[in-house]
Amino acid sequence: MDVVALGESMVAFLPSRPGRLADVPSFDRAIGGAESNVACALAAAGHTARWVGRVGADGFGDHLVERIAGYGVDVTSVSRDPVRPTGVYFRTAGDRGTGAHEVAYYRAGSAASAMSVTNVDLPAVRAGRVLHLSGITAALSRECGALMRTLTEARSGRPLLSFDVNHRPALWPTPEGPLTLLHLARRADIVFVGEDEAEEAWGITGGPEAIRAALPEPGVLVVKQGEKGATAFERCRRTATPPTFEPALHVDVVATTGAGDAFAAGFLSGTLRGLPLRARLRLGHLFAAAGLTTPGDLAAPPAGDHADRLTALDDTAWGRLRLAPGWTQAERATQEANTP
Repeated sequence: MDVVALGESMVAFLPSRPGRLADVPSFDRAIGGAESNVACALAAAGHTARWVGRVGADGFGDHLVERIAGYGVDVTSVSRDPVRPTGVYFRTAGDRGTGAHEVAYYRAGSAASAMSVTNVDLPAVRAGRVLHLSGITAALSRECGALMRTLTEARSGRPLLSFDVNHRPALWPTPEGPLTLLHLARRADIVFVGEDEAEEAWGITGGPEAIRAALPEPGVLVVKQGEKGATAFERCRRTATPPTFEPALHVDVVATTGAGDAFAAGFLSGTLRGLPLRARLRLGHLFAAAGLTTPGDLAAPPAGDHADRLTALDDTAWGRLRLAPGWTQAERATQEANTP
Protein backbone atom coordinates (compact mmCIF):
# COMPACT_ATOMS: atom_id res chain seq x y z
CA MET A 1 0.00 0.00 0.00
CA ASP A 2 1.07 3.57 -0.65
CA VAL A 3 -0.90 4.84 2.33
CA VAL A 4 -2.65 3.29 5.31
CA ALA A 5 -4.97 5.52 7.34
CA LEU A 6 -6.38 4.55 10.74
CA GLY A 7 -9.23 6.28 12.53
CA GLU A 8 -12.95 6.62 13.10
CA SER A 9 -15.37 7.15 10.25
CA MET A 10 -18.98 8.07 10.80
CA VAL A 11 -22.18 8.38 8.85
CA ALA A 12 -22.87 12.07 8.30
CA PHE A 13 -26.31 13.59 7.86
CA LEU A 14 -26.27 16.79 5.81
CA PRO A 15 -29.26 19.15 5.93
CA SER A 16 -31.65 19.47 3.03
CA ARG A 17 -31.78 23.25 3.55
CA PRO A 18 -30.05 25.95 5.64
CA GLY A 19 -31.22 26.60 9.16
CA ARG A 20 -30.91 25.41 12.73
CA LEU A 21 -30.82 21.68 13.36
CA ALA A 22 -34.12 22.15 15.19
CA ASP A 23 -35.70 23.48 11.97
CA VAL A 24 -34.22 21.22 9.29
CA PRO A 25 -36.92 18.75 8.18
CA SER A 26 -34.71 16.17 6.46
CA PHE A 27 -31.12 15.17 5.85
CA ASP A 28 -29.10 13.49 3.14
CA ARG A 29 -26.79 10.67 4.19
CA ALA A 30 -23.05 10.89 3.55
CA ILE A 31 -19.86 9.69 5.21
CA GLY A 32 -17.16 11.52 7.13
CA GLY A 33 -13.94 10.78 8.92
CA ALA A 34 -10.62 12.63 8.81
CA GLU A 35 -8.45 9.60 8.10
CA SER A 36 -10.78 7.80 5.70
CA ASN A 37 -11.26 11.10 3.85
CA VAL A 38 -7.52 11.16 3.20
CA ALA A 39 -7.50 7.52 2.10
CA CYS A 40 -10.45 8.07 -0.29
CA ALA A 41 -8.89 11.17 -1.88
CA LEU A 42 -5.57 9.39 -2.39
CA ALA A 43 -7.27 6.34 -3.90
CA ALA A 44 -9.25 8.60 -6.23
CA ALA A 45 -5.94 10.17 -7.25
CA GLY A 46 -4.55 6.79 -8.27
CA HIS A 47 -2.64 5.70 -5.17
CA THR A 48 -3.16 2.43 -3.33
CA ALA A 49 -4.78 3.16 0.01
CA ARG A 50 -6.12 1.19 2.96
CA TRP A 51 -8.42 2.35 5.72
CA VAL A 52 -8.28 0.56 9.07
CA GLY A 53 -11.09 1.22 11.51
CA ARG A 54 -13.84 -0.35 13.58
CA VAL A 55 -17.57 -0.09 12.89
CA GLY A 56 -20.70 -1.58 14.39
CA ALA A 57 -22.43 -4.70 13.08
CA ASP A 58 -25.23 -2.48 11.79
CA GLY A 59 -26.53 -0.90 8.61
CA PHE A 60 -24.53 2.29 9.12
CA GLY A 61 -21.37 0.20 9.39
CA ASP A 62 -22.29 -1.56 6.15
CA HIS A 63 -22.83 1.80 4.46
CA LEU A 64 -19.48 3.18 5.60
CA VAL A 65 -17.48 0.17 4.46
CA GLU A 66 -19.26 -0.01 1.11
CA ARG A 67 -18.89 3.71 0.38
CA ILE A 68 -15.21 3.85 1.32
CA ALA A 69 -14.50 0.72 -0.70
CA GLY A 70 -16.29 2.39 -3.60
CA TYR A 71 -13.48 4.93 -3.80
CA GLY A 72 -11.02 2.10 -4.36
CA VAL A 73 -9.82 1.93 -0.74
CA ASP A 74 -8.84 -1.43 0.75
CA VAL A 75 -11.20 -2.14 3.70
CA THR A 76 -10.24 -5.75 4.42
CA SER A 77 -8.79 -4.81 7.82
CA VAL A 78 -11.90 -3.01 9.08
CA SER A 79 -13.32 -4.89 12.07
CA ARG A 80 -16.92 -5.16 13.29
CA ASP A 81 -18.01 -4.66 16.88
CA PRO A 82 -20.97 -6.88 17.79
CA VAL A 83 -22.08 -4.60 20.65
CA ARG A 84 -21.07 -0.99 20.01
CA PRO A 85 -22.73 1.07 17.26
CA THR A 86 -21.28 2.96 14.34
CA GLY A 87 -20.92 6.66 15.12
CA VAL A 88 -23.12 9.22 13.36
CA TYR A 89 -23.32 12.99 13.30
CA PHE A 90 -25.59 15.75 12.04
CA ARG A 91 -24.51 19.21 10.94
CA THR A 92 -26.07 22.38 9.64
CA ALA A 93 -25.32 23.86 6.23
CA GLY A 94 -23.49 26.86 7.69
CA ASP A 95 -19.74 27.31 7.62
CA ARG A 96 -17.89 25.99 10.67
CA GLY A 97 -16.29 29.40 10.98
CA THR A 98 -19.61 31.06 11.87
CA GLY A 99 -21.50 31.05 15.14
CA ALA A 100 -24.56 29.65 13.37
CA HIS A 101 -22.85 26.37 12.56
CA GLU A 102 -24.02 23.36 14.56
CA VAL A 103 -22.70 19.83 14.75
CA ALA A 104 -24.33 17.10 16.83
CA TYR A 105 -22.12 14.04 17.35
CA TYR A 106 -23.44 10.66 18.45
CA ARG A 107 -20.14 8.87 18.82
CA ALA A 108 -19.74 8.25 22.58
CA GLY A 109 -19.25 4.53 23.09
CA SER A 110 -18.95 3.93 19.36
CA ALA A 111 -17.30 0.88 17.86
CA ALA A 112 -14.28 2.97 16.85
CA SER A 113 -13.74 4.16 20.41
CA ALA A 114 -12.99 0.53 21.33
CA MET A 115 -10.00 0.27 18.96
CA SER A 116 -6.96 -0.99 20.83
CA VAL A 117 -3.62 -2.71 20.31
CA THR A 118 -5.35 -6.04 20.87
CA ASN A 119 -8.18 -5.77 18.31
CA VAL A 120 -6.53 -3.82 15.47
CA ASP A 121 -4.53 -5.62 12.78
CA LEU A 122 -1.19 -3.94 13.48
CA PRO A 123 0.72 -5.62 10.62
CA ALA A 124 -1.93 -4.34 8.19
CA VAL A 125 -1.67 -0.86 9.69
CA ARG A 126 2.09 -0.82 9.23
CA ALA A 127 2.09 -2.30 5.72
CA GLY A 128 2.29 0.96 3.80
CA ARG A 129 4.84 3.49 2.65
CA VAL A 130 2.97 6.12 4.67
CA LEU A 131 0.86 5.70 7.81
CA HIS A 132 -1.57 8.58 8.29
CA LEU A 133 -3.04 9.32 11.72
CA SER A 134 -4.78 12.24 13.39
CA GLY A 135 -5.21 13.60 16.88
CA ILE A 136 -8.92 12.80 16.83
CA THR A 137 -8.24 9.10 17.39
CA ALA A 138 -6.20 9.74 20.52
CA ALA A 139 -9.17 11.55 22.08
CA LEU A 140 -11.73 8.76 21.60
CA SER A 141 -10.74 6.60 24.58
CA ARG A 142 -7.82 5.47 26.72
CA GLU A 143 -7.51 2.37 24.54
CA CYS A 144 -7.29 4.53 21.42
CA GLY A 145 -4.71 6.74 23.10
CA ALA A 146 -2.59 3.70 23.91
CA LEU A 147 -2.94 2.51 20.32
CA MET A 148 -1.71 5.88 19.04
CA ARG A 149 1.30 5.78 21.34
CA THR A 150 2.14 2.31 20.07
CA LEU A 151 1.85 3.29 16.41
CA THR A 152 4.01 6.38 16.84
CA GLU A 153 6.83 4.61 18.65
CA ALA A 154 10.21 4.72 16.95
CA ARG A 155 10.88 1.23 15.64
CA SER A 156 12.76 -0.44 12.84
CA GLY A 157 10.79 -0.51 9.60
CA ARG A 158 8.19 2.02 10.71
CA PRO A 159 6.38 3.63 7.76
CA LEU A 160 6.75 7.33 7.11
CA LEU A 161 4.43 8.67 9.80
CA SER A 162 2.00 11.44 8.83
CA PHE A 163 0.09 13.15 11.65
CA ASP A 164 -2.67 15.75 11.37
CA VAL A 165 -3.08 17.46 14.74
CA ASN A 166 -6.85 17.98 14.28
CA HIS A 167 -7.38 19.56 17.67
CA ARG A 168 -11.00 19.01 18.77
CA PRO A 169 -11.41 20.55 22.27
CA ALA A 170 -14.87 19.04 22.76
CA LEU A 171 -13.46 15.51 22.51
CA TRP A 172 -10.98 15.90 25.36
CA PRO A 173 -12.53 15.40 28.82
CA THR A 174 -9.36 16.68 30.56
CA PRO A 175 -6.85 19.47 29.87
CA GLU A 176 -4.24 16.84 28.98
CA GLY A 177 -5.37 16.81 25.34
CA PRO A 178 -3.09 19.56 23.97
CA LEU A 179 -0.02 18.01 25.60
CA THR A 180 -0.96 14.60 24.20
CA LEU A 181 -1.22 16.09 20.71
CA LEU A 182 2.13 17.83 21.06
CA HIS A 183 3.75 14.59 22.21
CA LEU A 184 2.34 12.64 19.27
CA ALA A 185 3.30 15.34 16.77
CA ARG A 186 6.89 15.30 17.97
CA ARG A 187 7.09 11.59 17.12
CA ALA A 188 5.85 11.99 13.54
CA ASP A 189 7.75 12.49 10.28
CA ILE A 190 5.18 14.77 8.60
CA VAL A 191 2.92 17.02 10.69
CA PHE A 192 -0.05 19.12 9.57
CA VAL A 193 -1.28 21.82 11.95
CA GLY A 194 -3.35 24.97 11.53
CA GLU A 195 -1.92 28.25 12.74
CA ASP A 196 -5.19 28.87 14.59
CA GLU A 197 -5.26 25.46 16.28
CA ALA A 198 -1.63 25.81 17.39
CA GLU A 199 -2.68 28.98 19.18
CA GLU A 200 -5.80 27.37 20.63
CA ALA A 201 -4.10 24.16 21.76
CA TRP A 202 -0.63 25.34 22.73
CA GLY A 203 -0.87 29.11 23.04
CA ILE A 204 1.62 29.69 20.22
CA THR A 205 1.07 33.13 18.71
CA GLY A 206 4.28 33.86 16.80
CA GLY A 207 3.26 32.40 13.44
CA PRO A 208 4.79 29.45 11.53
CA GLU A 209 8.33 30.07 12.78
CA ALA A 210 7.19 29.91 16.40
CA ILE A 211 5.29 26.70 15.70
CA ARG A 212 8.42 25.21 14.14
CA ALA A 213 10.41 26.20 17.22
CA ALA A 214 7.93 24.25 19.34
CA LEU A 215 8.00 21.29 16.91
CA PRO A 216 11.60 20.91 15.71
CA GLU A 217 11.52 17.10 15.55
CA PRO A 218 9.38 16.28 12.45
CA GLY A 219 11.25 16.14 9.18
CA VAL A 220 8.39 18.07 7.56
CA LEU A 221 6.06 20.51 9.29
CA VAL A 222 3.17 22.06 7.35
CA VAL A 223 1.48 25.06 8.96
CA LYS A 224 -1.91 25.80 7.39
CA GLN A 225 -2.75 29.51 7.44
CA GLY A 226 -6.34 29.49 6.22
CA GLU A 227 -7.10 31.76 3.29
CA LYS A 228 -3.51 33.05 3.23
CA GLY A 229 -1.92 29.73 2.29
CA ALA A 230 0.49 27.31 3.95
CA THR A 231 4.11 27.35 5.09
CA ALA A 232 6.21 24.19 5.10
CA PHE A 233 9.47 23.49 6.87
CA GLU A 234 11.68 20.61 5.75
CA ARG A 235 14.85 19.18 7.19
CA CYS A 236 17.08 17.42 4.66
CA ARG A 237 19.83 15.20 6.04
CA ARG A 238 19.57 16.94 9.40
CA THR A 239 20.00 20.34 7.77
CA ALA A 240 17.11 22.78 7.99
CA THR A 241 16.12 24.51 4.77
CA PRO A 242 14.37 27.91 4.54
CA PRO A 243 10.59 27.68 4.94
CA THR A 244 8.48 27.53 1.80
CA PHE A 245 5.23 29.50 1.60
CA GLU A 246 2.58 28.91 -1.06
CA PRO A 247 -0.50 31.14 -1.22
CA ALA A 248 -3.91 29.55 -1.24
CA LEU A 249 -6.10 29.69 -4.32
CA HIS A 250 -9.07 31.99 -4.83
CA VAL A 251 -12.04 29.66 -4.37
CA ASP A 252 -15.81 30.14 -4.43
CA VAL A 253 -16.40 28.26 -1.20
CA VAL A 254 -19.42 25.98 -0.81
CA ALA A 255 -18.39 24.34 2.48
CA THR A 256 -15.16 24.06 4.44
CA THR A 257 -15.81 20.62 5.95
CA GLY A 258 -13.12 18.14 4.93
CA ALA A 259 -10.88 20.73 3.26
CA GLY A 260 -8.05 20.09 5.72
CA ASP A 261 -8.19 16.37 5.02
CA ALA A 262 -8.13 17.06 1.29
CA PHE A 263 -5.09 19.31 1.72
CA ALA A 264 -3.26 16.56 3.60
CA ALA A 265 -4.14 14.07 0.85
CA GLY A 266 -2.79 16.37 -1.85
CA PHE A 267 0.44 16.98 0.04
CA LEU A 268 0.89 13.26 0.68
CA SER A 269 0.21 12.51 -2.99
CA GLY A 270 3.08 14.80 -3.90
CA THR A 271 5.24 13.19 -1.21
CA LEU A 272 4.60 9.71 -2.60
CA ARG A 273 5.55 10.98 -6.05
CA GLY A 274 8.78 12.53 -4.78
CA LEU A 275 7.80 16.06 -5.82
CA PRO A 276 9.54 19.21 -4.55
CA LEU A 277 8.12 20.90 -1.48
CA ARG A 278 6.56 23.74 -3.47
CA ALA A 279 4.69 21.30 -5.72
CA ARG A 280 3.51 19.31 -2.69
CA LEU A 281 2.02 22.45 -1.16
CA ARG A 282 0.31 23.38 -4.41
CA LEU A 283 -1.19 19.91 -4.73
CA GLY A 284 -2.48 20.33 -1.20
CA HIS A 285 -4.16 23.59 -2.18
CA LEU A 286 -5.67 22.04 -5.32
CA PHE A 287 -7.08 19.05 -3.44
CA ALA A 288 -8.43 21.42 -0.78
CA ALA A 289 -10.03 23.57 -3.49
CA ALA A 290 -11.86 20.48 -4.76
CA GLY A 291 -13.24 19.97 -1.25
CA LEU A 292 -14.12 23.61 -0.70
CA THR A 293 -16.24 23.72 -3.86
CA THR A 294 -18.44 20.73 -2.93
CA PRO A 295 -20.98 20.44 -0.07
CA GLY A 296 -19.92 17.13 1.50
CA ASP A 297 -16.84 15.93 3.39
CA LEU A 298 -15.47 14.14 0.34
CA ALA A 299 -14.70 15.43 -3.13
CA ALA A 300 -13.00 13.88 -6.13
CA PRO A 301 -9.58 15.48 -6.60
CA PRO A 302 -8.61 17.03 -9.92
CA ALA A 303 -7.35 14.63 -12.59
CA GLY A 304 -3.62 14.01 -12.36
CA ASP A 305 -2.54 15.75 -15.55
CA HIS A 306 -4.83 18.71 -14.84
CA ALA A 307 -3.38 19.07 -11.34
CA ASP A 308 0.16 18.83 -12.70
CA ARG A 309 -0.49 21.58 -15.25
CA LEU A 310 -1.85 23.89 -12.57
CA THR A 311 0.97 23.02 -10.18
CA ALA A 312 3.52 24.03 -12.83
CA LEU A 313 2.04 27.53 -13.36
CA ASP A 314 4.25 30.51 -12.66
CA ASP A 315 3.50 32.57 -9.57
CA THR A 316 1.51 35.20 -11.46
CA ALA A 317 -0.76 32.67 -13.17
CA TRP A 318 -1.19 30.74 -9.92
CA GLY A 319 -2.26 33.92 -8.17
CA ARG A 320 -4.86 34.63 -10.85
CA LEU A 321 -6.58 31.26 -10.62
CA ARG A 322 -10.15 31.30 -9.35
CA LEU A 323 -11.93 28.00 -8.93
CA ALA A 324 -15.70 27.65 -8.81
CA PRO A 325 -17.96 24.66 -8.05
CA GLY A 326 -17.64 21.99 -10.73
CA TRP A 327 -14.13 22.93 -11.82
CA THR A 328 -12.79 19.38 -11.44
CA GLN A 329 -15.76 17.83 -13.27
CA ALA A 330 -15.46 20.34 -16.12
CA GLU A 331 -11.87 19.26 -16.72
CA ARG A 332 -12.86 15.59 -16.74
CA ALA A 333 -15.68 16.30 -19.21
CA THR A 334 -13.25 18.10 -21.51
CA GLN A 335 -10.84 15.15 -21.39
CA GLU A 336 -13.60 12.64 -22.14
CA ALA A 337 -14.82 14.73 -25.08
CA ASN A 338 -11.31 14.78 -26.53
CA THR A 339 -10.78 11.05 -26.12
CA PRO A 340 -11.23 9.11 -29.41
